[in-house]
Amino acid sequence: MRRSTRSRRPSGNARTKRLLAVGATLAVFGGVVAVTQISSAGDRRSNQQKRPVAAECVAPSPGATAPTARGVTTTRTWQNGRWVVNHWGDGQQTIEECQETRNGTGGTTAGAFAVACPDVVSRLPQVPDRARAEVDRNLNALQTQITEADARLAAEGDRGQRFIRSAILDPLASKRRATLGRITTAIDRFGPRPRGLANLATCQVQPVDNNDGGNNGGTDGGDNNGGNNGGDNNGGNNNGLDVLANNCDNSQLQRHDGFQNGNRCISTAFGEVGAAANNPSLLITDFPQQINRNEGFSIRVSTRNLVRDRFLPAGQGGYYLESSLLDGQGMTRGHFHTACRMLNNTNEAPAPEPVPAFFVATEDGGGGAEPDEVTIQIPGLPDSGTAQCAVWAGDGSHRIPMSERANQTPAFDAVRIQVN
Repeated sequence: MRRSTRSRRPSGNARTKRLLAVGATLAVFGGVVAVTQISSAGDRRSNQQKRPVAAECVAPSPGATAPTARGVTTTRTWQNGRWVVNHWGDGQQTIEECQETRNGTGGTTAGAFAVACPDVVSRLPQVPDRARAEVDRNLNALQTQITEADARLAAEGDRGQRFIRSAILDPLASKRRATLGRITTAIDRFGPRPRGLANLATCQVQPVDNNDGGNNGGTDGGDNNGGNNGGDNNGGNNNGLDVLANNCDNSQLQRHDGFQNGNRCISTAFGEVGAAANNPSLLITDFPQQINRNEGFSIRVSTRNLVRDRFLPAGQGGYYLESSLLDGQGMTRGHFHTACRMLNNTNEAPAPEPVPAFFVATEDGGGGAEPDEVTIQIPGLPDSGTAQCAVWAGDGSHRIPMSERANQTPAFDAVRIQVN
């Protein structure tokens, strides 16, 4: 180890009215190419699988929503020539949302609608090196503008079409037009002037696909509730070892259903493991030794052999649901997690169950055989003391990737930061 609030949701009736108001705008605003994703993280368990509210509904950690906008659970930043997607809180809900879901009163929320804007990156010419920093800053500004507009849509989308147009979409278009102008000027100084960027300023409102890129896929039609690992491994002889179990056939526990509940037995097969040279590794490359309370800071993370293109939201039933998968080059497909928690005592192992002060899962389509780097922005930690900030790789369904040999270090790193 190296040293170194979210607002309350509206009631059910208000929520229904808001949906009707926001939904009505679709007839006016139509559909466009969406670049913003927002997860509703609804827990879709059957009535038979529901448990008492008190046993399951806990307050989400401060990192459950994006720092720039309350209620937004997925954001994107432009880093090193690519979009980095952050899934905040991994599908955590407020207590109110959780209770509505457990009691069967929850439905689609106003967060199921989002501001959708035309893609800018695909319309850019080759960006000259000397213009890259300025272009990146403005691409991030475009995403921040969308995130802020999404937050206002979620908070005030029940005020009707005219309000959404005049108070949200028109001001957003004005901001985007100015930002797109700065991008045009930056590129024009050192290379060919981009054409038509001003035409990308206008955004619209549309429903969000809560499947989030295939949350229900990747199971190859198998039944995850029963015996995917049926039968003994290695021809039934267990290599001469006294193996207690390798499936759930004889377990007395309830079968795991993809949601974040313990005291379950998981039948999903472990899946594919790569060769030792292709196993994922990970390292925190830069972090502050000391920060003040509520002071924003960043951690830089380098990964190798981890293709960051697969994320099944745990809050939507994607936890331990899918087997580990390799890409065509034999590297693990997945993402990585970042979390910070306060240590009450640095001389004994901390309790495992409290939610961390910060958590985010990062999936950006990057990663490969060569190491690369991603910057994680942390909005601050609220308490003084010693913070443990950890980073670990996950496959598409959140397990730490397997390795060929038992004596390989898993893709995990952690540092301690003093919070004054």
